[in-house]
Amino acid sequence: MTYCVGMMIDKGIVLMGDTRTNSGVDNISVFRKMFHWQVPGERMLAVMTAGNLATTQAVVSQLEERTKTPDDRSNSLLQLPTMFMVATEIGKLLRATVQERQDANGVRGKGRFTASIILAGQIAGMEPRLFHIYPEGNFIEAGLETPFFQIGETKYGRPIILRGYDREMSFEDAVKLLMVSFDSTLKANLSVGLPLDLMVIERDKYEPTHERRITADDPYFEAISSRWGDALREAFHSLPDYTFYNK
Repeated sequence: MTYCVGMMIDKGIVLMGDTRTNSGVDNISVFRKMFHWQVPGERMLAVMTAGNLATTQAVVSQLEERTKTPDDRSNSLLQLPTMFMVATEIGKLLRATVQERQDANGVRGKGRFTASIILAGQIAGMEPRLFHIYPEGNFIEAGLETPFFQIGETKYGRPIILRGYDREMSFEDAVKLLMVSFDSTLKANLSVGLPLDLMVIERDKYEPTHERRITADDPYFEAISSRWGDALREAFHSLPDYTFYNK
């Protein structure tokens, strides 16, 4: 299992994802799930993956290959003219990879080899865009009513984002909000774990504005986790007391 979030704000896009992959409590590994490609001054693209590791690695490997010799590849991520077309191409590749692996293993129609992807980025002259790509290859785009996407273990961290999100918030506050969301998920589900990867994509910059790997001994994340727990306990004790007796 994993947990990844892509969030749109007015200033740009913030991405965060964990790195844990496990097939049991005694078989835990760390694999990067966030990848990006850029053309200075022209485009910035990033993806985060969740689902079957072999499937997601196969998709990312093919995307990497398509960026190496873009001059003779009409479907290269570095040549496609719009983010919509990039999302379409990644969707086709994801669907084909999922189907190939399911067919090869005799599990047609099953979910064992499925995966999903968050795509974020901007091409010069256009707005930053954020997509959630499903294993079937179709996708949806973030907008005013749906400003963030989650993939993987989503349920524990979602209420935090829903209550704290503000489209006009700063990058710093957006990062803080995602850290609280991830802390809540880490506390509730052992299949999501540190380290976390963070990337900030500022509007019209076409390169990562900020990148960071958050490890278990990261002092800021430790402070967020501790103080959030204290704040929750304070808020709980400040609520009106319940009584069994009518007044």
